[in-house]
Parts: sequence; structure tokens; C-alpha cells
Amino acid sequence: MMRIFAISNQKGGVGKTTTTVNLAASLSKKKKKVLLLDLDPQGNATSGSGINKATVKAGVYEALIGQKSLQDIIVTTKEGFFDVAPANQALAGAEIELVDIPEREYILKKQIKALEKSYDFILIDCPPALNLLTVNALVAADSVLIPMQCEYFALEGLSDLVNTIKKVKNHLNTTIEIEGLLRTLFDKRNTLAQQVSEQLSAHFGSKVYETIIPRNVRLAEAPSYGKPALFYDKNSKGALAYLALAEEILRNQKNEK
Repeated sequence: MMRIFAISNQKGGVGKTTTTVNLAASLSKKKKKVLLLDLDPQGNATSGSGINKATVKAGVYEALIGQKSLQDIIVTTKEGFFDVAPANQALAGAEIELVDIPEREYILKKQIKALEKSYDFILIDCPPALNLLTVNALVAADSVLIPMQCEYFALEGLSDLVNTIKKVKNHLNTTIEIEGLLRTLFDKRNTLAQQVSEQLSAHFGSKVYETIIPRNVRLAEAPSYGKPALFYDKNSKGALAYLALAEEILRNQKNEK
């Protein structure tokens, strides 16, 4: 059964896109059929997957406004391991154009419906804001994967996101859950990071992934080469951490059955 994860955090710079790209690559490495759906107008997940967003003729924007179907816009990465529904700056205009459309919160959900037998996972890279694009992702998703840095301000942002998820659950998507909280850019030498990590575990318990993504140079370098870390330096700590995350997600999924 296909699983749809919205990868979301309204705070920028927490490793959201890095997580989407590298988890897509890692799940693909585990023989899963994966679609990365770029819902961020910055298009960083698109370029980080090796696709030139400047040459994208039709992307998620065209799908949302009804000019194309998602099937029409999907492209395969150079390595061929996972597919991408690309985005570029045109997507910023969708926010305005969707406002007057009936049931505008359900547009992405309806588009994804046609893909339910095509993929094992759809990973939606959300914009770093709680806007109509993010709401579409939360309505379409089965669950939310929240990447976050272990710092004080991240806890404040997490509270806002959890409240938004609750509102969506109450009014738009009754089955949505928090898939898990992923600690990213983690420096174990940092005392504050350790303290915030402990707070997260105390409050969210088993929802906090055992896997921790370390601060890693290779993870930071890989996007400039248009590659996930797994294809840039497969032995790097960052690449191995995302492989471990993919294994943990698949293990959790198996245990739920």
C-alpha cells in the first residue's frame, strides 16, 4: 500500500529538503518505488535530485492549476532510482490562483489519487511556511515527517506545526498522523542539542526516530552536484544515516501490519 509523507517544518534551514532528497534515494536503494513531489517554489529538491529546474517545461504548478496531470510532469532522476514531480518559481503563483477554486485544499490529493498503484512512497517536500501549498500536502498525506534541529527556537516552531496538524486532522484529513520527528544537523558535542533531544524524546516518545542525522560536510556538498549524498559519497556519515532512517521507517511499517 502506498504511503504519502509530507516532509514539513515551517522553520527554514532544518534539513527539510536534504531529508526529502536523501530519504527518496535511500528508500529507492531499498528497492522501493519512490516519487519525490517538490511543493516548494524554490525547487531545491528538484535541483538536488539532478534536474535543471530552469528547463522544466511543466511542473507541479501546472498540475495544481489543472493544465497537466501529475503523470504528465513526472521525470526520472539521472541515476534512475526515483522519480520527481519537479517545481520551480512558477509554483509561487499557485498560492494566488488556487484561492478562488472550490475545495482548493484537496487539489493535490485528487491528483495523487491516480498514482496510488504506481509507487510505494510519495515524499512531499513542503515549503517552509504554513500556506495553502502546505495545507494541500497535509490533506494529501497519510502522515507528517518533521525534520528539526535540536535548538530552542526549533521547539517553538514545532509547537505551531503540531497545532496546524491538529487543525487539519479535525477539519480536512481525519487520518493524518505525525510519522516521526527526525533530529537533523546534530552535533553531539553541543550541550543544548543534547538537552533539546532529551526534551523531544520525553514529550514525543516513540515518535522520535532512533536515527539521528549528523552535521556532515558531504550532505552539504551533494546538492551542488545535483545528487543525493548516497550517489555523491555513499560511505559518508550523512549517506549512511539516511540509509539507516529508511531501514527504520520500513521496519516500523512492517511492525504496524
